[in-house]
Amino acid sequence: MNYCSHCGSKNLKRSIPQDDNRLRYVCADCDTIHYENPNMVVGCLPVYHGKILLAKRSIEPRKGFWNLPCGFLENGETVQEGALREVEEETGVQVTLKHLHTIYNLPHAKQVYLIFLAEMTNTDFHPTTESEEVALFAPEDIPWKEMAFSSSAFAINKYLEAPQESSTHFGTFYKGRD
Repeated sequence: MNYCSHCGSKNLKRSIPQDDNRLRYVCADCDTIHYENPNMVVGCLPVYHGKILLAKRSIEPRKGFWNLPCGFLENGETVQEGALREVEEETGVQVTLKHLHTIYNLPHAKQVYLIFLAEMTNTDFHPTTESEEVALFAPEDIPWKEMAFSSSAFAINKYLEAPQESSTHFGTFYKGRD
């Protein structure tokens, strides 16, 4: 943080405010406390006749690696709306959400992933500005060594353990490439 968004001062210090228990940025000029919260990442695990739709990233981070279609939740949208938007932005396809499939925590990256299981309504997927390639993979063909993020690998593994299960799986990853 470079300046106080309340008064514009550059006089920020990291301290634990009174009646708090975490280090926060506090403006030494106007006493405004600046809270930092994790980013919400939303997306889907799209399935079509037992195959999983993956997108090869055409943008950093992890350009050239495969991923489930996921991205940051935007202000003014629900997690469901954001997940549907991300699938369409990254694959061009529309899906029907079934249920929340995984919640995946990345504390070191300040991110929380909400990944929905989704049913593809058609196979009109195609590359987009965010994906250089989009493809359906049978479980035995998933490019595990070319996966961009642990969150996608976790969600796919949980799906493959029990494809018909409707419960939500929880995971946490503390260190690594994500």
